Amino acid sequence: MKKILFLTFIFCVFFANAQIFNPVKWEFTQEKISDNEVDLYFKASIDSGWYLYSQFTGDGPIATEFTFGESKDYDLINKVAEGIPLEEFDPNFDAVLTYFKNEAIFTQRIKVNSSENFILNGEVYFMTCDAGQCLPPEAIEFSFEVAKSDNASNFSIWRLFFIAFLSGFAALLTPCVFPMIPMTVSFFTKQSKTKSQGILNAIIYGISIIVIYVALGVGVSSVFGADALNNMATNVYFNIGFFLLLVIFGASFLGAFEIQLPSSWANKTDKASDKGGLIGIFFMAFTLALVSFSCTGPIVGTLLVEAATGGYMGPIIGMLGFSLAIALPFALFAAFPGWLNSLPQSGGWLNSVKVTLGFLEIALAFKFLSNADLVMQTHLLERELFIAIWIVIFGLLTMYLLGFLKFAHDSSLQHLSVSRLFAAVLTGTLTIYMIPGMWGAPLKIINAFPPPMQYSESPKGVGATASHEVFNDHSVSGQHAGPQGLMVFHDYNEGLAYARKMKKPLMLDFTGHACVNCRKMEEQVWSDLDVKNILRDDLVVVSLYVDERIDLPENEQYITTMAGKKKKVKTTGDKWMVFQANKYGTNSQPYYVLLDNNENQLNEAANYQDYGSVDLFQDWLTRGLTKFNN
Repeated sequence: MKKILFLTFIFCVFFANAQIFNPVKWEFTQEKISDNEVDLYFKASIDSGWYLYSQFTGDGPIATEFTFGESKDYDLINKVAEGIPLEEFDPNFDAVLTYFKNEAIFTQRIKVNSSENFILNGEVYFMTCDAGQCLPPEAIEFSFEVAKSDNASNFSIWRLFFIAFLSGFAALLTPCVFPMIPMTVSFFTKQSKTKSQGILNAIIYGISIIVIYVALGVGVSSVFGADALNNMATNVYFNIGFFLLLVIFGASFLGAFEIQLPSSWANKTDKASDKGGLIGIFFMAFTLALVSFSCTGPIVGTLLVEAATGGYMGPIIGMLGFSLAIALPFALFAAFPGWLNSLPQSGGWLNSVKVTLGFLEIALAFKFLSNADLVMQTHLLERELFIAIWIVIFGLLTMYLLGFLKFAHDSSLQHLSVSRLFAAVLTGTLTIYMIPGMWGAPLKIINAFPPPMQYSESPKGVGATASHEVFNDHSVSGQHAGPQGLMVFHDYNEGLAYARKMKKPLMLDFTGHACVNCRKMEEQVWSDLDVKNILRDDLVVVSLYVDERIDLPENEQYITTMAGKKKKVKTTGDKWMVFQANKYGTNSQPYYVLLDNNENQLNEAANYQDYGSVDLFQDWLTRGLTKFNN
């Protein structure tokens, strides 16, 4: 009550002065991030001695608030992000509050839905004070002319779809699914009165398969949500759990035991399939999904884990690609039943496919265990040990494909088929290729899977070879050995201070220990000599690990708001994740930002999807440097 009376008093005393003082001047700009995403920037220039309150300040003053007009032309992505405010005692309200001095930059990312240019209107409501007075809250209207969406295809989505499609074909070639093709197609062609009806029923059957698996993807996205799915990739318990799950799946594929759903489920759906009509066809598809679970379950589970990091659409697109690959043969063979004669007979080769998938499941399992180890920084599964495990796994797979290794359910191998020989050549080549990695070879083909070079027993390579030379020999407080032998900072303020001292721009590298695309970027793009020279000589690199599990001192832990939700900032990773989300409106990695010595952004931010090639990333670096030097 005292704060309200005090605030009222201040407004009354200084209302006349409010017409004179104009301590905050706003500037509104925009920047196109991708084909359908735009960043809206709200820059507040604050006169000396005055301050503008944060969006999340404490009780008492009016917090800065942004309001956007409702429209189908765009969608807001997360909340308005802001820079790191000062947290100081405010004598006007006798409390510790958060506010900005000199300058404040707010950012709102939008997704453009319109095929035509449109106007986005809104207003910012704010309050300013100095050490002895406050001005009445003020509302400033803003307007942006936003360009239409280009509606370009998203490469990452198509990549996920393609991987899922291939996974569906892999599932198709398992003993649980493959024998169902001629049985199901024959059923439709014999039970149908006409050929066209049989084809139609088989097509409906295939569509039902797609609907069932896509519904699974929708369910995963609905239950967990985009943020939760993205956070799973760095969660220690999640990764350990999936390591154990994939080991169990792999052992099942190798023939140790069968994973089956309760038989009562299959019996109930089988009875429902006898009803006929569309409902009966749908339940036939559902029966297939349940019966084949022992073969498709491990593949679906693995695919959902990988797709989960793609936000809401990841699992949906993944299941669409997977189910399409399974459904297509049923429709095609129903349309052209003569093709059935060309199919190979079911036999031991199907079990060989299943065993091969088992080896791949176990190999992938160690990737999840490595993620957990990297996040915890326990150094139990360093690069050399990981590579050694993979050499053994793929070496055993090569021996199996060549017939030197057999399991209990395998039939006798009378001769080596051409396809089996080619598969053995591929796995054998991969095995030999990985051996030099034990002594520091980069292994670019598989660089997304092993731990990074610096996370090894010999970070510089055995014998300290020149290719892994640490370029910065000088010792600078706060610097650490980073990717490609570069010296990087892990603290924003330390890196900024050094950048100002050296009069160089600052590159923020939002990354993660368990980030696959981060490793791809570092090994495939940063390894280029020209790019490496720019990172080494012309920039100060600050690598901020959003999954770092080092606890902050208790006096630095706090509760903040991120994406409209309360979040406790407890660890170093939490600190940088909140910083990235609130400042730049995204929580995906890798994410690169170039700043000048006044913390102004030099150009658009860069990510792996849009700048994941040497030429594009080098051009991005060069443009930022040019603006800094001019």
